[in-house]
Amino acid sequence: MDDLISTLTDSKFLVAVFAAIAAAAVVFSLGATFFAGGSKMRERIRRVALEREKMRAEEMARLRGSNQGEQTTRTIRQVAGRDYMKNVVQRFSLEKAFADEGTAEQLARAGYRGPSAMTTYLFLRFVTPFALFILSFAYLSLTIFADRPLWMNAIYALFLGLVGAYLPTLMLKNQTQKRQQSIRRAWPDALDLMLLCVEAGMSIEHAFKRVSKEIGVQSVELAEELTLTTAELSFLEDRTRAYDNLGKRTGLDNVKSVMQALIQAERYGTSVGTSLRVMAEEGREQRMMEAEKKAAALPPKLTVPLIVFFLPVLFIVIISPAIIRVFQQNVNFG
Repeated sequence: MDDLISTLTDSKFLVAVFAAIAAAAVVFSLGATFFAGGSKMRERIRRVALEREKMRAEEMARLRGSNQGEQTTRTIRQVAGRDYMKNVVQRFSLEKAFADEGTAEQLARAGYRGPSAMTTYLFLRFVTPFALFILSFAYLSLTIFADRPLWMNAIYALFLGLVGAYLPTLMLKNQTQKRQQSIRRAWPDALDLMLLCVEAGMSIEHAFKRVSKEIGVQSVELAEELTLTTAELSFLEDRTRAYDNLGKRTGLDNVKSVMQALIQAERYGTSVGTSLRVMAEEGREQRMMEAEKKAAALPPKLTVPLIVFFLPVLFIVIISPAIIRVFQQNVNFG
């Protein structure tokens, strides 16, 4: 019995067991993917869906003005996720556990659209805690905490696994903030360009299309959103839905206010150029206020570095000659 307990608590034996389990899981996953039986009708439906997504991606690439065709690295709608991710999501009902009404909107704000993005996000939220737990337990048991009991390493790894449960959400928020920052910086310039296009006689669809081509050098994210809005203005029966969707996808107040002004101009027949001119002036004033706010916040931020780094050096430079002279005089009198 003692030999059995020592064998079960041996770190080498546990590593071998975890490795065998991981290898068996990989083999089982690959075997289930390759050898899972399915009817010809399901295979045909899957091919039709993939072909439809491919045609949609090519259409969006054409709207962007790209000539690369199938070689585009990023599209508005992504191809459907892998089958094993879908199987895991459907088998464990992850959509009910991790998704709500605002999940799709959060993914769209981060630039991830379509069922593939939702499937990948739910799969990562489910798999990341287990993967982080296994990796952290193996790392702690074999390296820094090799001399400690396995149950203590398991507790540490469990805490890291719980942190991994929130890792996909944090990464999604980080991506959303970066995307919104890029759109926020380029939006005033895009609004000015849109105003010039409308006052030059272009329709709002052509203005969006032209601005999306010009603003792509400054912000690819904003160009992508404007391109999608151009497509929605052409395809949707209610044009106000395209404006509303742009405001929801960006999640920025200044974009929502401009889209609300365009909705009112579309609904009541007012001048689009006048609305854009007013909103462009407000955008420039807001940019100036933000610049003044940053300039006003600069002196308090420089106070601590000034006291810690500059003033001691200045005192040393001013006082050190007098101190050296006093010491020299004392030595001479002594």
